[in-house]
Amino acid sequence: MDQKHTEFSSRFAIDPAAAAAMGTDELRHHFHIDGLFQADRVSLTYTHYDRMIVGGAMPVGSVLPLEAIKPTGTKTFLDRRELIAVSIGGAGTVTADGLPYELASRDMLYLGMGTQQVSFASANADKPAKFYLLSAPAHHTYPSRLIRIGDAKRLDLGSKDTCNERSIFQFIHAEGAKTCQLVVGMTQLATGSIWNTMPCHVHDRRMEAYLYFDLPETARVFHFMGEPDETRHLVMRNEEVVLSPGWSIHSGAGTSSYAFVWAMAGDNVDYTDVDPVALDELR
Repeated sequence: MDQKHTEFSSRFAIDPAAAAAMGTDELRHHFHIDGLFQADRVSLTYTHYDRMIVGGAMPVGSVLPLEAIKPTGTKTFLDRRELIAVSIGGAGTVTADGLPYELASRDMLYLGMGTQQVSFASANADKPAKFYLLSAPAHHTYPSRLIRIGDAKRLDLGSKDTCNERSIFQFIHAEGAKTCQLVVGMTQLATGSIWNTMPCHVHDRRMEAYLYFDLPETARVFHFMGEPDETRHLVMRNEEVVLSPGWSIHSGAGTSSYAFVWAMAGDNVDYTDVDPVALDELR
């Protein structure tokens, strides 16, 4: 297949003992993803953490098709998978089997297994759409569904005193759209808050990926990972992703407020199925 608009890479799963011995360059090579949003490209990373695919599509002068890639071993991308596209740029359209879905910034579209033809377009080339793509293997076809940010389940947590005042938007939850294993949401930190998810936790039943965005060019997020008693960190720029294995904590602190999309795949979709880590356990 001529994949004119698509590029992909693979990431193999890393165990905690191997990660503990890694230096900065090795950690970034295995757990850090950048370059998701390139003009008129679909950039995909196939991971061996629950076979999650993480990617980005940024249509500018072209309509971009979602093409099958070799690691999936299927004729079309969604033959045995489900997909979520989250809009984090300008307005755009995702067309699925001829049906157009118009997404504003921070809207999300779920496409079920078996969707044959998917494409991405921008409403305005001067302010192109950026679609953050998340896909996992599926066993059942659930209905495709567009979820506006205003329709997501909202939870307001934290406080200014602990620098973690934030709003969590659950796009996928028990009372909402059904998925096989993808669970996706978005967190927006209030002005002046920098911490997310601290005290932290692990969930061995699910991997997770974080996309940090709405981060000023001069700002950074310090993302903490590793086993609770053997922590590491990655320095993240705007619109970069970190992969979090099930054995790893996942928490971050920024030099300014920011937003992030979190996505999970694995054995269940229960938000409360986590193992908390007390601060005195961290090293």
